[in-house]
Amino acid sequence: MNFQLIGVNHNSAPLDVREQLAVPEARLPEAIGALVKQPGVEEGMVLSTCNRVELLASTSQSADLRTFLCSYFGVNPEALHSHLYEFQEREAVRHVFRVAASLDSMVVGEPQILGQVKEAYTVARGLGAVHSALEALLSRAFAVAKRVRTETAIGSSSVSVASVAVQLAEKIFGSLDGKTVYLVGAGKMAELAARHLIAHGAGKIIVSNRTHERAVQLAEAFGGEAVPFDRLHEVAERADIILTSTGASEPIFRKEHGEKLIKGRRNQPVFFIDIAVPRNVAPEVNKLDGLFLYDVDDLQSIASSNSTERKKEAQRAEQIVESEVTRFAARMKSLAVVPTILSLQEYCETIRQAELDRVRGKLGQITPEQEAAIEAATRGIINKLLHTPITTLKSSAAHPEAATIEEMVRRLFNLNNGKPRS
Repeated sequence: MNFQLIGVNHNSAPLDVREQLAVPEARLPEAIGALVKQPGVEEGMVLSTCNRVELLASTSQSADLRTFLCSYFGVNPEALHSHLYEFQEREAVRHVFRVAASLDSMVVGEPQILGQVKEAYTVARGLGAVHSALEALLSRAFAVAKRVRTETAIGSSSVSVASVAVQLAEKIFGSLDGKTVYLVGAGKMAELAARHLIAHGAGKIIVSNRTHERAVQLAEAFGGEAVPFDRLHEVAERADIILTSTGASEPIFRKEHGEKLIKGRRNQPVFFIDIAVPRNVAPEVNKLDGLFLYDVDDLQSIASSNSTERKKEAQRAEQIVESEVTRFAARMKSLAVVPTILSLQEYCETIRQAELDRVRGKLGQITPEQEAAIEAATRGIINKLLHTPITTLKSSAAHPEAATIEEMVRRLFNLNNGKPRS
């Protein structure tokens, strides 16, 4: 297993660091393309969410992902050093399984991360950047996530970012009855949050998105109103709750917008829920009286409360992940000896065919039944001779001496790098 992973998440880095590394959806193919061009990288994938940015690679040799990360994003290595985590081989596999199973999420058990990993995988696979080793790893990760959902109650006892936002809104307003919700950005997280807010009594929905057709589509789903993106500030004062989730690289709500908003609302409070990375709302907005701003990091304290039951289920999920890591590692090691086994079989088959061709001329005319008997007898001899070395190769794959045994077989049977010598 030549897997390498490097990244930052909500535990290792604050939001102002994560947003420097965030990859907008439109730039994801470019980032993946740059990754797989790095020396030693054979396959690669980039996962970028509001809570993490990770590079995953299958390598032919040790690749310098740290240097690439800092260079690609133009970030000072010293500024990132204390925030980055790196995993290799088995530890990388464990991390990928834990991420897909939502054990490494800010809200343990939340279902969105699995969809985000699948989307990142789909993009990378479509570019041809994921095809063999990473294909096997990600496919197994999805199966592990499904097993965790099936065999534990981690999902049923989880809290989503959307439900956390509802809790905060209820603390600010007391009741959400009749409150107007303004969605700036029309992605899946915004839609999910809107559904939670409406379920708790929120009234009118206003939607603004750079792609206006998507805003119209989402607004119609809620019986709401779509607003062109170039008018997003004009209608803001009509909203009690503003949820932002655009891919903008700079804040779209700044202090001056907040001041105008408070004046237009005659000091009625406004609740900003900023789930975008980079942030859509400038932090200084929170200093204005009557404006309450919460970003993705602020949601963590709410998410971590009342988590006793989730922790119990998470422990069971961790055991599942650990057993799956062991199984996957054993499978990958067994696959490593397949080329030698195939070459060994090919080598012996070549000898068998050559010997048959040599003696056929001496046997004279033989019947089809005799030909079949000779074929069966010679194949049986080859299979019996190969049974022990092949079984030994397979059984030793998971042990430290595997490489030594494989090399011994290659030498004994005159193979060179898994191929028969001519």
